[in-house]
Amino acid sequence: MIDKVDALLREVAAEVVLPRYQRLTQDEIQEKGPGDLVTIADREAERLLTARLTDLVPGSVVVGEEAVSADPSLMSHLTREPQVWVVDPLDGTANFAAGRRPFAMMVALLRDGQTVASWILDPVDGVLASAERGGGAYLGGERVVFEPGSREPGDLRGPVFGKYIPPDVRTLIAKGAASVGEVLRGQNCAGYEYPAIARDDQQFAVFWRMLPWDHAPGTLLISEAGGVARYFDATAYDPTSSRTGVLIARSPEVWDVLRRTLLAHV
Repeated sequence: MIDKVDALLREVAAEVVLPRYQRLTQDEIQEKGPGDLVTIADREAERLLTARLTDLVPGSVVVGEEAVSADPSLMSHLTREPQVWVVDPLDGTANFAAGRRPFAMMVALLRDGQTVASWILDPVDGVLASAERGGGAYLGGERVVFEPGSREPGDLRGPVFGKYIPPDVRTLIAKGAASVGEVLRGQNCAGYEYPAIARDDQQFAVFWRMLPWDHAPGTLLISEAGGVARYFDATAYDPTSSRTGVLIARSPEVWDVLRRTLLAHV
C-alpha cells in the first residue's frame, strides 16, 4: 500500500501540480475565505487523488480539503465510514500560489477512526515521508527512530502557529516562550513541519486548528518514530475530533518538558 500511494502521489504531482508551479495565472488562484487560497492545482489534484485512492481500497471514501470546503457535511464520514482517506492535495497553498516553497501533498488512511497509514510528499524534491501503524516511520526511504529521553529546554526549537490561536491563549504561550531555545514562526505548511521534526531540524510544533488532512499524516509519522501528539491536557490526538490545541514532540519526555515550560501558563 505504501508504494502504491507513493506512486500515485508522484503521478498526480507530475500531471497537475509541478506543471503549474511558478506558472499560475491570476484567474487560477481564488480565495475561499479571508486569506484562504485555493488554486486550480489543488482542485485538479484532489479530483485525481479521490478517483484513484478509492480504486485502491474498494468501499473507501475520501474526505478532501476542497470537497469539504464545498460540502462541510462530508466531515461526518470520519466517524461513520470504516475506511476513509483524508487528502490535502496541496498543503501550503499560499506558498505555492506565490511561487515559493515549501508545499506538500498529503494523504492518510483511517480505519475505524484510527490513522493506519500516511504519506507526505515534497513534489519538488521528490522526498516522501511515510508511516504505517505498527510498521514504523520512514523519510526518504530511511527508517526514522527517535532517541528516547528528555532534553534541556534551551536545546528545543520549533514553531508555534499563532494564526488560529485565541489571543488570550497566544499571550499565555508567549510568556513561556523564553523558557525554550527558539520559537519559530513556521512555514505555513504542516507537510514541512512534521518531516522537519523527523529530521531533528526542530523538536516540537504547536498547532491550534487540527483539520485531519493537515495533521493525520504527520502525527502518525511522529508517533511511529517514537514521538507524541497530544492535546494540551495530555490526551492523545484524535483525527476524528474537532478539538483544538495540540503539542507535537519528539518524545514523551520532551513533551513533558515543553508542557512545563512553553505551555506552563496555558
